[in-house]
Amino acid sequence: GKGTQCEKIVSKYGFTHLSSGDLLRDEVASGSQRGQALNAIMEKGDLVPLEVVLDLLAEAMLQKVATSKGFLIDGYPREQAQGVQFESTILPCTKVLYFEVPDEVMVARLLNRAKTSGRVDDNEVTIKKRLATFHKHSEPVIDYYKDKCVQILATSTPDDIFAEVQKALDTI
Repeated sequence: GKGTQCEKIVSKYGFTHLSSGDLLRDEVASGSQRGQALNAIMEKGDLVPLEVVLDLLAEAMLQKVATSKGFLIDGYPREQAQGVQFESTILPCTKVLYFEVPDEVMVARLLNRAKTSGRVDDNEVTIKKRLATFHKHSEPVIDYYKDKCVQILATSTPDDIFAEVQKALDTI
């Protein structure tokens, strides 16, 4: 999965890994007013407003910018407007990696993860809604970043997938 590849990227390239999903879940766990509102959105499987995710990313990047070799932002942008706003207010994106996995494989993987994750959005109904939302909003992102985007079929072994990741990142 994506998390495994992110660990490998951080280990090899030394980037600071920021997961938009982790930042959102951390905000929810904080119990803040913003976190409570986010929890309601996430339980429905809807997309969090782009300004909120951008704020969380900007806050996290500012904390690490002095010591970072670069940023690996996982799960972002989820829609084209997020990418446009990120690049206009923070900095341009260098490379986009898109891990392509058939929906039926994703459902099976996420249901397996649900056994241990404790995440409110790891159930079959919400997973299927999340996938539909993902396709609707993310496919335009791939088109928008076509010159920076590398699509990687992520159904083989983690090492084989990482070999493809390295081919993409070694060009930076």
